[in-house]
Amino acid sequence: MSHLKTIVVIPARLASTRLPNKVLADIDGHPMLWHVYHRCLQASKVDEVHVATDAEEVVKAVQGWGGKVWMTDSNCISGTERIVAILDQLDADIIVNVQGDQPLIEPEIINDLIKVFENANPLPDIVTPACLIEGKKIFDPNIVKIVRRHDGYALYFSRNPMPYVRDVEENNWSKSTPFFGHIGIYGYRRQLLEEYHSLPKSPLEESEKLEQLRFLQAGKSILTFVTTHHPISVDTQLDLEQVRAIIH
Repeated sequence: MSHLKTIVVIPARLASTRLPNKVLADIDGHPMLWHVYHRCLQASKVDEVHVATDAEEVVKAVQGWGGKVWMTDSNCISGTERIVAILDQLDADIIVNVQGDQPLIEPEIINDLIKVFENANPLPDIVTPACLIEGKKIFDPNIVKIVRRHDGYALYFSRNPMPYVRDVEENNWSKSTPFFGHIGIYGYRRQLLEEYHSLPKSPLEESEKLEQLRFLQAGKSILTFVTTHHPISVDTQLDLEQVRAIIH
C-alpha cells in the first residue's frame, strides 16, 4: 500500500437556488463551510484542504480562519469543473471533492475512500461511497441510485429506482434485492481531471443531470464502496435547523 498524496477541495458557491448563501450560514458561531473544512482536516489520510469559490465573501471568510482558498470563474457549471480550474495549484495524486453543504461529514468516510484507492490495483479513475437504501427512498428522485458490478465498480447511476424488480409489488422491492444510494463525495485520480475538458459531451449526464455519467459514458471507471455513514446535506432551511440542533 503506497501513500497517495491527497488534497480535499470543497467547491463553495453562494448562488444556491433553494437556500442562498447557505455555505456561510451560521452554525454554532461559525459558517457552515468552517465545519466542513475542519472535519475534512480531521481525516488522518488527508494532506491538505482547500476551498474553491466564485464569491469574495467566501474568500474573506476562509482567509479569516487561515484556510486555503482559490477564486474561480462563476461560469463553472459544477464542483468538478471548479476543481479542474485550480488543478495546476494542487500537488496531489488524489483529489477528493467534498460538498460545502455537508457540515456533519465524518472524517472516517474520507479516510475510507482514500484507503480504497490505496488498496486498488489498477487505480480506478473515481472512488465514491454508496449506502443501502429501502422503502420510499428507492423512489425518491433526489436520492441517486447506483447499480454495481460484483467487484463494486459502478454500472450506472440514475434518479430512477434501479434495478426494476419485475413481478414484485413495489413496496416489497427492497426485500427482494439490495438497493444502493449514492453519497455525493468523489475521489478523483489526478490524471482523470487533467483529461476532463477532452471528454465528450454526455447525453446521459444531460438527461439525468448527474455529472458522474459524463465519466461513465466516456468509459472511465468508478469504484464504489459501501458505508454506513450518511452525511446530511443542507438543502433547505429545515435541514439547516436540524444541523444546528446537532452542532451546538
